[in-house]
Amino acid sequence: MAKHIVVDPITRIEGHLRIEAVIDDNNTIVDAYSSSTMFRGIEEILRGRDPRDCGLLAMRICGVCTGTHYQRSIEAVEHAFGVTIPKNARIVRNLIQGALYIHDHVVHFYHLHALDWVDITKALEADPKKSVEEAFKWAKIAGTTPWVADAAKFAEIQERLKKFVKQGRLGLFAKGYWGNPHYRLTPEQNLLAVTHYLQALDLQRDAAKMMAIFGGKNPHPQSIVVGGVTCVQDIKNPARIALFKDLLMNFRRFIKQAYLPDIYMAGTMYAKEALDGTGAGLKSFLVYGDFRLDDTGFYNSKLLFPSGVVLNGDLSKVIEFDQEKVKEDVTHAWYKNGEALHPFEGRTEPEYTGFGKKENNIAYLDTQGKYSWIKSPLYDDNRVEVGPLARMVVGVAKKDERISEYVTRFLKNADLPVEVLFSTVGRTAARAIETELMADVMIDWTDELASNVAAGDLSTWTEFDFDQVSKDAQGYGLAEAPRGALGHWVKIRNGKVENYQAVVPSTWNAAPRDYKNRMGAYEASLIGTKVADPEQPLEILRTIHSFDPCIACAVHIVDTKGKELGEFKVNTSCAI
Repeated sequence: MAKHIVVDPITRIEGHLRIEAVIDDNNTIVDAYSSSTMFRGIEEILRGRDPRDCGLLAMRICGVCTGTHYQRSIEAVEHAFGVTIPKNARIVRNLIQGALYIHDHVVHFYHLHALDWVDITKALEADPKKSVEEAFKWAKIAGTTPWVADAAKFAEIQERLKKFVKQGRLGLFAKGYWGNPHYRLTPEQNLLAVTHYLQALDLQRDAAKMMAIFGGKNPHPQSIVVGGVTCVQDIKNPARIALFKDLLMNFRRFIKQAYLPDIYMAGTMYAKEALDGTGAGLKSFLVYGDFRLDDTGFYNSKLLFPSGVVLNGDLSKVIEFDQEKVKEDVTHAWYKNGEALHPFEGRTEPEYTGFGKKENNIAYLDTQGKYSWIKSPLYDDNRVEVGPLARMVVGVAKKDERISEYVTRFLKNADLPVEVLFSTVGRTAARAIETELMADVMIDWTDELASNVAAGDLSTWTEFDFDQVSKDAQGYGLAEAPRGALGHWVKIRNGKVENYQAVVPSTWNAAPRDYKNRMGAYEASLIGTKVADPEQPLEILRTIHSFDPCIACAVHIVDTKGKELGEFKVNTSCAI
């Protein structure tokens, strides 16, 4: 008899996400539904505003990737005004966004996703000396030396874990599905990963400092303005650029000596799931493109991540991206019905219809009707996935030299075929591959900025006449956030925002079914997944976490009438 299970909330993500899955007698998922239970409202708040202010408000869409929403919003207005920013501004924006990428990806793997692969309790059984052997083994495959290869350090971490267990608690590791048969790492491998987990908690501060050097602060930078950037003194000061580079180099060492080896380890130990294609999902991918490498103007520049669309896993064909083919459907979303609309014409009109049936005191989604606050984006009437995997797939399909080099090297070192990318394991590996690439190229950007300033170019802003350009205009800022394709569209009338729409990565990935009843990326990725224990749906978490969900980006708790929706007290002094 089929079982209907509910995972709500999905934890270790940003925001509120509910997954419902139907499992057959063989514990295989045969149907799945993704729902956000929070309302989105930022777009309505931006109506009637001065377009130059939109970035500061739009960055509040999310508490994680604030800077990328900020920049996309600013770029949408720049596109509407026809403003081209100076070279220094372009490089600085790339560095701020690059710092966000490497910070976000490392935090995602270790602190949001690693516990889907790592059994904390098994680390208590490890031999610390053998963990040293594991550290050298996987670092060698990655072509480097271990970040830590000290038996005493591993023993220290193990002792800390034992104290947690002896006290009857696991601190931040509590409430896991420990002992689940779908954990595959050895005790020594688990101890190695836990050690890197704890070290990454400290190290992530460096990436936050990098964003603050040119962004002014973190997580909400304030140095990006329509026309360029305002961090003039930081750009002029060689010591600030040198500090940025020093922090980058140290963080890069962790990426190469800990993160990449851990991914090789996980990819090898979970190779069966990768080869089986567990979590593959749609196999159709969309990339807007991002990180301009020259100053030829809006959407003409050579990009670090090329734009494009790959459908049905066919790497032999890449469709060129056209923003006019982006639409949002609301058939199964809690908004007023209507045809799928391009963001310039998009509407955000809530129409909450509630849940469906209630059985055994559980209210289930009305999956035949509306069941999520997330809209369903379409590209040329196709459902697609976005994110690091999409960027790597499109890059390989377009034969981008840099991306192909990094992907090919990873697969060769891991002795795995390219097909493993189409899986939960592959999605996780793609993020690590991208992180190494980003950390490497950021060194070049830092040197480029220093050289440009040393040559006497101190320009950081392009002057424009607001009264002349702002009366009636429209524009879009399209680029890649860490989690995937991010677009902001703005229509301006009489110098004020008439309409504003953001289609974010987790809107693409976490969306419900569309008007043809086709699944979104999360939903499709779960079909065919074998669950070892329906009472411990580890496999659902593992696949959903591989997307790095940010439901706060896709929807927001905001009441535009000023109604208080909730009050929360956070105690930040609690010791782990």
